[in-house]
Amino acid sequence: MKENSEHYAGFGQERTFNAHSIGNDTVMARIRHKSLDCSPGCAVEATLQLIDGKWKGVILYHLLEGTLRFNEIRRRLPNITQRMLTAQLRELEQDGFVQRTVYAEVPPKVEYSLTPRGRTLEPVIMALKKWGDENTGFRRDPEAPADLDEPAADCPVSCVQAGG
Repeated sequence: MKENSEHYAGFGQERTFNAHSIGNDTVMARIRHKSLDCSPGCAVEATLQLIDGKWKGVILYHLLEGTLRFNEIRRRLPNITQRMLTAQLRELEQDGFVQRTVYAEVPPKVEYSLTPRGRTLEPVIMALKKWGDENTGFRRDPEAPADLDEPAADCPVSCVQAGG
């Protein structure tokens, strides 16, 4: 069924038809701002928009180790589809965080590495990892140092392959 929508320019809202949970003709507020000068927290929102998604942060985390080929990244993230990995890498490249290097070889060789701008996210990514180690239950011993602790049995494969 085709979904129609109309925009209310003055209110930053979108009228949707065919809203399944509430019924037809529901007005919903937009989540993201077009201009990020609205409040001091908008810098946080802008940053999160750049690294949002299930996989971007994890991809950036693995690229902190150095240059990786596409299939090396894919092996570290076995639950990501090839299509999603390609899309996430393209977005990271467009945003200036990842550099894609293609070598004129047969078969083609493509490598991904962090740009200087991407390297500036290292403290952010490592802070997220530290917080996750301390608060998500993926570690067996919450008192053990993060670099010495073994991952818990329920830790995702990408977490285990990353060393915790």
